[in-house]
Amino acid sequence: MITGFSNAQCISTHSKRLTGNWQFLKQDLGGVWEAVRTASSGSPETVPLWTDVTLPHCFNAEDAVDPDVNYYQGAGWYRTSIEVNNPFPHGRTFLHFEGAGQKTEVYIGFDKVGSHVGGYDEWTVDITDILKKSFNEILTKKYKGKIPLSIRCDNSRDLEMIPSDLSDFNVYGGLYRYVNLVYVPESYINRVHVEARMTKKNSGTVNLDVSLLNSSGRNMELKLEVKDSQNEIVFENKLSTLSNQLKYKFQLNKIKRWSPSNPVLYSLSITTTGENGGQVYTDKFGFRDFTFESNGPFYLNGERLLLKGTHRHEDFSGVAAAMTEDMIRREMQMMKDMGVNFIRLAHYQQSRIVLNLCDSLGILVWEEIPWCRGGLGGGVYKAQARRMLTHMINQHYNHPAVIIWGLGNENDWPGDFPEFDKQKIRTFMKDLNNLAHQLDAERKTAIRRCDFCKYIVDVYSPSIWAGWYRGKFTEYKRVSHENMLEVTHFLHAEWGGSSHAGRHDEAPDSGLENVKAGDGADERAGDASLVGGDARVSRDGNWSETYICNLFDWHLKEQETMPWLTGAAQWAFKDFSTPVRPENPIPYMNQKGVVERDLTPKEGYFVFQSYWTEKPMVHIYGHSWRTRWGDEGQKKLVKVYSNCNEVELFLNGKSMGKKNRDSQDFPAAGLHWNVQFKKGKNKLLAVSKGKGEKIRDEINLVYQTEKWDEAARLVMSEIPIDDDHSWLKVKALDKNGVLCLDARNRIRFSVAGEARLIKNKGTVNGSSVVELCNGVAKIKIEKLGSIYSAVVISEGLKSVVIK
Repeated sequence: MITGFSNAQCISTHSKRLTGNWQFLKQDLGGVWEAVRTASSGSPETVPLWTDVTLPHCFNAEDAVDPDVNYYQGAGWYRTSIEVNNPFPHGRTFLHFEGAGQKTEVYIGFDKVGSHVGGYDEWTVDITDILKKSFNEILTKKYKGKIPLSIRCDNSRDLEMIPSDLSDFNVYGGLYRYVNLVYVPESYINRVHVEARMTKKNSGTVNLDVSLLNSSGRNMELKLEVKDSQNEIVFENKLSTLSNQLKYKFQLNKIKRWSPSNPVLYSLSITTTGENGGQVYTDKFGFRDFTFESNGPFYLNGERLLLKGTHRHEDFSGVAAAMTEDMIRREMQMMKDMGVNFIRLAHYQQSRIVLNLCDSLGILVWEEIPWCRGGLGGGVYKAQARRMLTHMINQHYNHPAVIIWGLGNENDWPGDFPEFDKQKIRTFMKDLNNLAHQLDAERKTAIRRCDFCKYIVDVYSPSIWAGWYRGKFTEYKRVSHENMLEVTHFLHAEWGGSSHAGRHDEAPDSGLENVKAGDGADERAGDASLVGGDARVSRDGNWSETYICNLFDWHLKEQETMPWLTGAAQWAFKDFSTPVRPENPIPYMNQKGVVERDLTPKEGYFVFQSYWTEKPMVHIYGHSWRTRWGDEGQKKLVKVYSNCNEVELFLNGKSMGKKNRDSQDFPAAGLHWNVQFKKGKNKLLAVSKGKGEKIRDEINLVYQTEKWDEAARLVMSEIPIDDDHSWLKVKALDKNGVLCLDARNRIRFSVAGEARLIKNKGTVNGSSVVELCNGVAKIKIEKLGSIYSAVVISEGLKSVVIK
């Protein structure tokens, strides 16, 4: 096996993604013969039954958020047949895995040709020699010249692996990143490290460290070419070497620096030539430098830059970890459109696609290994952590976006082993810290939430969840400043809280009277639970978007008045699945995202836009808040999130006045009005001028003045969408038939007959078990015929059936 050439955007001019013609089996086999013997059978007596799939593919696309089962952790098999046509005489043929979970074995025919442990780093298998082997008569006849490829993935629980199963995310299984078939010549480029350093204001040096595998015994001839962002050649040269390592340094003048506002990238091309053909290696790099001032801010290219961050988990509705390149691109563009200039990739090395997009979009990166929770294992455990750190740095070394290598997360969280020895954890953390600096002397190291290791790394993030797990959000600045003074370089990773998309509240602070301030704002053992312990918003609040938008708003306004702050990263951009939160409003979902698991924006997305973006925007709070409530004549708060200097609000065609934006006027930076709705239908319109052009946003809503008692019954209706789909919509009514707008009952949908629920998506409208949002819930069904019935049940209420 070779673990090289995995930091290039294009390993070879001959590289092909193997996405189609795969079959999958969600169980183990007695051996690879069971995969090979039935691959072309088609017999109805063939067992077990395989499923046709497309890569990337994850075992846990649905069961990770199925409310009725534990997600599958075990073995799964993939099989296909491939044509191998290496154009290079005496060339090498590789299978290149961009990531597979969590233990993987690779078979050609009956022979095991490679294996890997670790779900997130890249790796390759050299299948050249096995292809020279004559396959037996059975395989030759069955596969008709193609090569049988079988792969076993296994995400079984294993205490001697990272990450821990105590982690607040699923340890997924499967070929959930792309698999590539790669051809290279006999002698080829294995890995290239590019170190771009600025030497003067407008010039810089480039140090190349090229790892080669030269088996020819002759000099390798290489053509080097660098192009700028305008695709103009700015440097070229020819090199020659007999060695397996080539170091070369050159200078570029009139360079342009990479930054989030201007992510300038240079293109590197190295072409090998030889009598048996050549390889083209391509990559990108950029010039930038950065510093963390002691007890002070962050500087990029000599200027202060407030890091405006979020977090990303590799997780998406309907596919779990198996996100396609298009899905990833859409997600990363949405982050950039929200104003993000920094991201912490949680809690593992992520796809090369993500890192390439961070480079091109201009998003600075903290990337970390999956040493997350549980304590510290033995020699096998430590070897994996060191190996994954080495791979992460080597494979993502060239990305200008990366500024921090993360060594761990919540390593103060015990539970996997009888022994929890802080000194041993400290010793191993020092080991990893030294290794990271040996592999990369420029970038910083960091961890989050392990106070007894906070002086080991370069940058530290304590646990600060003001207004969620502890305390009030108004404590944020004070608590952050106290923590900043305790370490040399402070960066606040993970802040925010959960929200149930579509749930809103006229009094978002009600029920929180017993939450105490002054007791710190960290997360402690048991705080994430919805029962027991001290009063806290995470337990006693109603998870409304109204409250969480106020929390976001307060943090963002305060960050503008913290000149010593390096930056902060909100947790997390998108709702994601987790095995440790079955009791949440959407079971098994961490709902701290500013978008849902399918990238549908919540209201919080626009709060961040209003503080972080320059493109003019205006957004009235509450697009999914279709019914507001109160007394007749009572004034109600209307908030508008905008980055424009002035906004005018209209209610039912009448101006409510203009307001000027002031970031320190909470809430909504001064863009708030107290208005008097009429009973029934109302229309809100917000208008502003952005760069000379009028921009507007409007909402139609109903104002309900009828009072309600507790929910007494459910009603359900079917709302057609098209010929093949409908919504099932349920409402909670009191004994008088009034909609209970604060109802949070947990309900369960089911269907029988010629229809199926579109469920297990991990979204508010894609879950068969879900809490009501302001008394309402819905789910989509696919109609397979005309005869079906639907049922909704909720504890304490009479079930409802429609046919």
